[in-house]
Order: sequence, then C-alpha cells, then structure tokens
Amino acid sequence: MQLVIKTALIVIIILAVTALGKKLPAAAGLITVMPLTGALALVWLYIENRGDAALMQNFTRGALWGMLPSTLFFLTAFICFKKQCSLPGVLCLSFGVWLAAALVHQWLLK
Repeated sequence: MQLVIKTALIVIIILAVTALGKKLPAAAGLITVMPLTGALALVWLYIENRGDAALMQNFTRGALWGMLPSTLFFLTAFICFKKQCSLPGVLCLSFGVWLAAALVHQWLLK
C-alpha cells in the first residue's frame, strides 16, 4: 500500500508542476527543485527505519552534496537552451554532466 501511495503522490506532483509550467514556468521550476521530495523521502525513511539517526544523517549529507550535480544539470540545460539546442541534445548533455558529477559525488562521500 505504501508503494501505491508514494507512486500516486509523485504522479500528482509531476502533473501539477507540468500544468503550472504552462502558465508560470519560473514558479514550476522552483517547485520542481524545492525540498518537497527530499522531505517526503525523509519521512518515509524515518518511518520505515524507525528513525535510524545514522541513516538519516547519511541521507541528508548525500542530499546536501547531491545538490551540486543537480545544479550542474540545470546550468548545462540552461546554457544549451540559450544556444537553442534540441531537447534530446540538452537532456543527453545535461545528464552526462550530472552523471560525471554524481560519480565524483559518490567517490568523495566514501
């Protein structure tokens, strides 16, 4: 049942942001990167792991440092869109930059 609730909540958030993005793209962008998903993940991790402090600390540390690869993803996408690149090209390059930064992220956190 928890999986159904989690999935439904994610779908609702994505649909709402997509609908909002048509009228207020900057606001939709802000909502997309807000800590809503992180907060939901914290709640579920806490409940499912009985508040394991070490797990929660490691999760939040990973999320904190994980903002850097995500920032690079959006920076790359912004620059590519400014240069009028195609969506597939933007996504490929942005995810490539994110993946490289995420690998460095994981290496540094070990």
